Amino acid sequence: MQQATATQSHQKKTHDFHDKYGNAVLASGATFCVAVRAYTATQTGTEWILSPVGSVTPKEWRDQ
Repeated sequence: MQQATATQSHQKKTHDFHDKYGNAVLASGATFCVAVRAYTATQTGTEWILSPVGSVTPKEWRDQ
């Protein structure tokens, strides 16, 4: 077999989509996600209960 003549070069001759737009797509996607989370956290009126301290009262013990 002539494998030496069948080998291909692994160097790219042209830029593909990821070379041209990869970082821009990544940055715009991250920006979009941050913007949606910021809007959701500040504008939707959701009450975020981050800590139960002060909102949970212990019940009295009952002897059985």
